[in-house]
Order: sequence, then structure tokens, then C-alpha cells
Amino acid sequence: MSDNGADSADRRGVGRRSVLASTAAATVFGLAGCTSLPGTGGNGNDTADVNESDIMGSGPLVEDRPKPGGTSMDDMPDLSGKLTLYLGGGEGGLYQRLIDYIDGRYPDLDILVKTDSSASLANTIIEENKGSGSRADLFLSIDAGSLGVVADSGATTALPQNVLTKVPEHYRGPKDSWVGIEGRARTIPYNTDKFSKSDIPDSIFALPDQQQFKNVMGWAPSYGAFQSFVTAMRVLDGEKKTKAWLKGMQKQGVTEYKDEFLVSNAVADGEIGAGFANHYYALRVQSQRPDAPIDLAFTKNDAGALVNVSGAEIIQGTDQKELAGNFALHLLSSEAQEFFATVTLGYPMISGVKPVGGLPPIEELQPPEIDLSKLSNVQPTLKLMREVGVL
Repeated sequence: MSDNGADSADRRGVGRRSVLASTAAATVFGLAGCTSLPGTGGNGNDTADVNESDIMGSGPLVEDRPKPGGTSMDDMPDLSGKLTLYLGGGEGGLYQRLIDYIDGRYPDLDILVKTDSSASLANTIIEENKGSGSRADLFLSIDAGSLGVVADSGATTALPQNVLTKVPEHYRGPKDSWVGIEGRARTIPYNTDKFSKSDIPDSIFALPDQQQFKNVMGWAPSYGAFQSFVTAMRVLDGEKKTKAWLKGMQKQGVTEYKDEFLVSNAVADGEIGAGFANHYYALRVQSQRPDAPIDLAFTKNDAGALVNVSGAEIIQGTDQKELAGNFALHLLSSEAQEFFATVTLGYPMISGVKPVGGLPPIEELQPPEIDLSKLSNVQPTLKLMREVGVL
């Protein structure tokens, strides 16, 4: 899953959870074949034969899964017409596979996909709306920050209620501007040969003060997910406390890595005892090494428990508002949510689909109360991180 990753539901749960199953995680699929248009991706509805297996993970973990709940695409409105979709990030191309699957289900549907980074497409939408109007009907982004930037510019229109009510309020944008389709949780991956779950504190701010974490932790400060985490800390707790935490971790002798998959691998290798990473990186490690001594701990009600989302929003001025809304609804179907769970290894947004790897359901997590749109304001975070020498 790419990065750059509560609610009205019950937030009961524990601050520390030992969650990973020892079975292999789901196989990650590659892209389906597609016919590209100039400046776009997508199949233009050229894929006639689609099967549900095209968007489902495989392997021991998936074979044991119950049938997903929720509403099937079979019970949703048919999709027809031309939809222009701006796809930001797309999880290294995996989202295109889901789009191709949906496109292939409906002979009267024609999806044109423009791909780029989420930030770049957000800026494109804003600039287009300042002129003659955006060419996009729907924006699909891998991070809530980009969705928030577009919404704050006035370039969105409200999503229909039948879409919004499927997702907990915490994972929806202000004024019904966007809706989460997949979640990614901040975690502390730890080596089970070095620590037990009771050793991991349920507060991120306890880590700089405990001697047991001296010279045994790792992070990836140049990575987008880590910067979103620090941004959340800055928004929630202020620059002074955030700066003190960064300095405290530096004094602990934290080891730097390029990305959070490397952090998680280092934990599994015993190179470090624990680290900071989004939840799915440990699952990816276990998909390659089922017996790796790695597990996940969750803090509670602080930036270390942040749950960011991929999401969708309808663009202001579209003449395909109903189609865009129904397509967003399809992204919250049982099939699509099972795709997000078993292929991208993310957190499903609907209660009828469970996450993989023994993860606690999203309603049991205890993320902080934060407007996820504010995670787009990363520049003060980068300035702060440079000031303390983290970057």
C-alpha cells in the first residue's frame, strides 16, 4: 500500500493488542490488462470477462475467511454512462485492478482514468475548477489530506447518504465531502523474541522515557506515512510537545530506515526490537515469512493510533453526479471491501468485512479525535523535523 494513511461506532478495545496470525498473508495481485487512453489509465470497458476471483487475495489466510458481509454489487444500482475518474496513488496500480473489475461488470459503463500522485491530482482539480471546471467526475485518493485540500477549495459536492452511512463518521469528510474506502492504522511492530505485548506502552509518549527501548527502535522519517503521523502529533499536541518527542526518540538511539517495510523487516530479523509503521507492512513480512517473530501493538487516543484512509469524493460541476455516487457506493460493496482487506491488506470500512491477519476490527481501535483533512498541512511538520535534525 502506498502512503501519503472515531467514529460514531463503539470504540471499546484495548490499548495493546497482539494481533498477527502466523499464517501467510494474502497474495498481492498485479494489474489486469488494460487499454490506455492518452493521459489516462483504465480499460475503456474493453475487458468483457471478469470474475470475482480477479479481485480476491489467495493463500491460507484467505481460505479460512468467512464469506464477507455487507451489500454485494449484485444488489446495487447498475452503472452506465461515461465516468472520468482521477486516481491518486492507487496502491502501486492495485486500485486499477478493482476499477477494471467494476468496469467489466457493466457493458454500458465507460471509465476513463487519469493517474498521478494524490497531491498532484488534487492541485489539478483545484486549478481546473478555477477555470472552466474540472474534467473529473470522481476523485479517488490514497490519503485523506488530498481529499481535504480539494474539499476545502470548494471543488466537491456532497456524497449521497446511502454512501455516507456505510462508513463510521470519523472516516468521512466535513459536510459530506468525502468518504473513506480503506483504512491504514499506525502501529508499533515488535519482535516477539525481544518483547512481549505487555512491554509495549499504550501511549506513544512513554517510549522516549523507557530504558528498555534504548538503541532498539527504528523509524523512517523521510517516509510519507511517518510524516503524516508526526503531522497528527503536531495538530493534536502542538509543536513543542512534538519536538520534545522527536528529540527524546533521538536520544533513545532510534535507527533510521528508508521506508516502513524495511522497518518491519528489521523488526522481524531482530536487527531492532520495535519500530513505527503502518499495520500492513508487518502483514507483508508475514506473507513472505509466516514464522517471522513479529507482532503488532496499538497505542490509544494519540497520534500513534492514527487511522488514515483512502477515500472518494464527487467533484463539483460534474454532470455525472448520480453515476459518481453509485460508483462510490460500489467501492463500499462486500466485493470491493474484501479486495481492500485481502489484496491491499488494508482495513475495510464496513463492519461486515473483517481485516486479515488477526487484526482487531476497526471499531475496536482507539484512534485520536482528529480531522484527517488536516494531515495535508505537512510543511510545518517538515520544518519542525528539520529543526531537530530528524530530516
